[in-house]
Amino acid sequence: MSGYHNGHYGGPTSPYANGNNGNANPNAYYGNNNYGYGEEMVEFDVLNHGHGHGHDAAYMNSVNMNDSYDPNERPMGRSPPKPVRPGLQPAEDFVSPVGTPLGTPGAHQVGWPLPSRRGHDSFHSVSSTPAGSRSATPAFYQNNQSFQSHQSLAALVDQPPSPLYAKDWVQQGSIARVADRDDADIWKGWRRYVYMLVPFLTFGNTAIYVFYLALRITCVILAQKASHQTYAGAWVFIALELATAIPSMMHNAWTMWALKGRQRPKLRLTGDDCPNVDVFITCCGEEDEVVIDTVHAAADQDYPIDKFRVIVLDDAKSSSLEASVRQLALTYPNVHYMARTKIPGVPHHFKAGNLNYGLEQTRLMPGGAGQFMAALDADMIPEQQWLRATLPHLLIDPKMALVCPPQLFYNCPPADPLAQSLDFFVHVIEPIKDALGVAWCTGSGYVVRREALDDIGQFPLGSLAEDVATSTLMLGKGWKTAYIHEALQFGTVPEDYGGHLKQRTRWAIGTVDTAFKLKFCLWGDAIKQMSFAQRFSGFLYATLSLYTILLTASLFAIPIILIWGRPLVAYATTEQLKYLIWACFASTMSNRLCEFALFIPAGYHTGQRGSRYGMWMSPYLALCIIRSFFLPKWLGGQTQAFKPTGSLGSALEERDPKRRKGMVRRLWTILVNYMAMFHFAFVYMTIVAVCLSSYRCFYQNDPNNFKNILLCLITHAFWPPVTFLFVITSLWTPISYAIDPPSMPDREDLLKRDPKTGVAHPTPESKKIAFAGQEAWFEFEYTFATLFTIFVFVYSFFYI
Repeated sequence: MSGYHNGHYGGPTSPYANGNNGNANPNAYYGNNNYGYGEEMVEFDVLNHGHGHGHDAAYMNSVNMNDSYDPNERPMGRSPPKPVRPGLQPAEDFVSPVGTPLGTPGAHQVGWPLPSRRGHDSFHSVSSTPAGSRSATPAFYQNNQSFQSHQSLAALVDQPPSPLYAKDWVQQGSIARVADRDDADIWKGWRRYVYMLVPFLTFGNTAIYVFYLALRITCVILAQKASHQTYAGAWVFIALELATAIPSMMHNAWTMWALKGRQRPKLRLTGDDCPNVDVFITCCGEEDEVVIDTVHAAADQDYPIDKFRVIVLDDAKSSSLEASVRQLALTYPNVHYMARTKIPGVPHHFKAGNLNYGLEQTRLMPGGAGQFMAALDADMIPEQQWLRATLPHLLIDPKMALVCPPQLFYNCPPADPLAQSLDFFVHVIEPIKDALGVAWCTGSGYVVRREALDDIGQFPLGSLAEDVATSTLMLGKGWKTAYIHEALQFGTVPEDYGGHLKQRTRWAIGTVDTAFKLKFCLWGDAIKQMSFAQRFSGFLYATLSLYTILLTASLFAIPIILIWGRPLVAYATTEQLKYLIWACFASTMSNRLCEFALFIPAGYHTGQRGSRYGMWMSPYLALCIIRSFFLPKWLGGQTQAFKPTGSLGSALEERDPKRRKGMVRRLWTILVNYMAMFHFAFVYMTIVAVCLSSYRCFYQNDPNNFKNILLCLITHAFWPPVTFLFVITSLWTPISYAIDPPSMPDREDLLKRDPKTGVAHPTPESKKIAFAGQEAWFEFEYTFATLFTIFVFVYSFFYI
């Protein structure tokens, strides 16, 4: 997504991260030219964006198409002629026409003449019925009967199933219903029954917390009336609790929608009468071995070879990668290599521009473009059933524009200390969104109907979240999107701290940027066909990204109010204090119970990691959002992901036990260059404040009066459930990571490679996150906080 790429586009070693891709368009898209632009992102007109110059002959002449296909420039000798299936030719034997406007019939043009493209205005030309018009994209070759119109599936379902699927669970026909739920193999049994309680637990948890908060406010007001003084510390503490609770409450409002059941079956496309698909693999400077493993797995799909093409879109224009791809094309004639010409000073639009270039080029290839387009990130290795698992959902529903499986990873370190996996999002949040018809395009592994892409004017340009923007525009046009909850692709997470920061801040900026341009999905022509749930989803996740600013600001107040020495909980009578403790106990216990049920699909520890991640990552996200959207240029405002200060020299390589830099170097780099000094200062100041507050309680009360001392501690730093403990351990994450980073084996050790074909897939062990001591420590922390809350609750019955 802006979600959900893997850090290559705009990653620390990617050319997409430099600032050499052009300057900002003065006609900034959405008519808004208020946002800064800088080294990592340039903004352009998406309200009126087009495909570039699809009908401009002069533009076609300016692009050296032969760079991708000219056999005279091959870095290896031509192989002997090989038999090729009809409609497909090896990439090195095809030279795309140059100087002919797209869609113009010519003497040497192969495939159908292309009809004129529909208008490119993504926001002002909304079809009343997206399924009511025929796609403008043809099949690979003119008389191919497997071109499946969305108006009729007769040819598809009348074909007998492939012998590969001649098993008991396959029904007669070309689309087999394997299971009633697509996630039947991911989680099942008692967990599914417990998870059904989530909407009710969430509602109860939210109601209890609101009651507790109202009681806190009431007690402060009564205490002020009784003592005729203002309890400023109590009001600040309430504000802090409310600030840290808002994200949870907003998520609670969303997870209560889990009450709406999700019934998406597990389907498989059988037989050989399949639609045509163009599979794009976008890359920009990744290691050749990583890209080739993805290309090899994509070419090795269980799918008729004459019905899909694998096209590598290389924005780095690597000669070594081109040679490797062409070598692979000798075995797989449906594999092609393309690299667009990027003119200095001309905007290239990053990944969206690369994808749009691929869309245009497939129209020039023999047979024209496929009915469907699929995309993979450079490191995302698809499973063999990827296309057969995703396409049925597009074929059975003519309004379905896009389907997307989860992004899963095979190189997450033990305990995942930086919360790099997306397990909570892909196993909990996305299924809920899918049930409400709000599935996002998460950046890799998706399959999209070309007609829907034509309808929105191809991929929107000028955003770091072109995937989320694409699916949002499709929903706004009345199309549907679907989330396929199956493990169909596995990729890699960034292997260093800096890469992780750059990836996540880029996602946040892209989400907020898209929200601003779509008016937070509240109004406008671009989203006028969205449902309430779709609008609420767009508003919610953009707001949560902006909320990191308030959360970061509130963190400063924690040590300040503790040093201040004022009571954090105000009450007029001991009876009121009892009620407050009992309400706090009920809120804490209901929250723990709700967390356990909600985290079941992703795993309990995964959910807890996500909660800590939201704390320690918020300063980075807030800094980048402020700099990108609110800070004027003359104060350093520019739209870019997180950029470290100073010169880093060489990478830390902290996860390689043989090559990692020393601990002093790691600490200096993360604390200074990556600005984790804020985290260190916060932890230090908070610990000092807690010690000072506790000392006052012992100093100002009789040492022999345990009751008064305990009441002082409870009403100051140790009010249950000891929130400061959770906050400081969360913000200690960057420092603990620098001191003791996880060790990971070489990538090859995480893969199982077929000795005959050379195709690599992740091992079963590498697909799981191993347990480590850090998780045990955090569980000890949660257990201590819970037991302390129980202790205070019981104590209140006898000694207060």
